[in-house]
Amino acid sequence: MDNITRAKINLFAILRNLEDLCEMDPQSKEIVKNMKPIAVEFNVPEVGSAVIAFKDGKCTFTRGKGKSSLKLYFTSPEHFNKLIDGENTIPIFYNVFKVGFLLKEFTALTDRLSYFLQPKPEEKDELLKDRDYFVTNTVLTAYTAFFAMAEIANSDFVGKACARRTDNGTILCQVGDDGPAINFTVKNHKFYAAKGAVDEPKATMKFGSLEFAHKLLNGQASSFGGMGSGDFAVCGAVDMLEQVAKLLNVVSEYLA
Repeated sequence: MDNITRAKINLFAILRNLEDLCEMDPQSKEIVKNMKPIAVEFNVPEVGSAVIAFKDGKCTFTRGKGKSSLKLYFTSPEHFNKLIDGENTIPIFYNVFKVGFLLKEFTALTDRLSYFLQPKPEEKDELLKDRDYFVTNTVLTAYTAFFAMAEIANSDFVGKACARRTDNGTILCQVGDDGPAINFTVKNHKFYAAKGAVDEPKATMKFGSLEFAHKLLNGQASSFGGMGSGDFAVCGAVDMLEQVAKLLNVVSEYLA
């Protein structure tokens, strides 16, 4: 497993979920409701930068550098991965007066994110019986997997091989008619991911329901079985979707 790709997934796919978490989870909404505006910039060598901003009870994630009141610098991808893994590590930071936010509100939010994305095995089945938890868990898992695909396509050895076999165009991955959707713009063998559906994609991969998406993303169902049952459908440039399916397989290795 490539540490640079893993760090890219941690930053651009997993931490990106804080944006949706603060919309979907009532407890996270409460944490950010009266929070003073603050923006945190993460900087990781060989990986890139991102800004997570909190303002007016909302969270926004922006790829790249930007205006921020707290800047965090990591010495390596491994250093950043240790932080995401919960190990006792400290980044280099600029603006010591804002560090309290990391220890309090930010930690509370990342704990909520772990609660949905990595529930304790002994608690998972019981938690998923609650419909609200099930929906949040599935939507965040889907976004994580889809955004991770782009990072793998652009960074991982196997992923780049898939990208080299993918023609230019737009690929849409969507859950149901109004569920989470991600579109990939493929240009010169690079994948660029964004939230939302697009008109007239070159290829489409559609999960019939949140329930089937949950099963597939958790290894409890197969795309071939879904095609037979009508729970999973593909259309358009099948050769592009073949590479997307391979990328999804690699995602499971990084997120296991």
